[in-house]
Amino acid sequence: MMEDLAKVVEAKHLGGHRVWLRFEDGLEGELELSDALWGPVFEPVRDPEYFGRFFVDLSLEWPNGASLAPEFLYRRLLEARRSA
Repeated sequence: MMEDLAKVVEAKHLGGHRVWLRFEDGLEGELELSDALWGPVFEPVRDPEYFGRFFVDLSLEWPNGASLAPEFLYRRLLEARRSA
């Protein structure tokens, strides 16, 4: 499956918990990720200001070690595009 090879190559914070992503294969779009930030490691990431401190290293990662798998983000973006 394509998402198994997904790599985030660019991301922009759009405010709150929204992000625009572009993957290596050219897939791009916006996602709302507030519902994906659960568990203790994401506690600081729930703060929109801290959320905006993400960086790209094949996926979205935060200074505290939290990250969202690129395959998860790819699937979410595909689902969002299908339902739009």
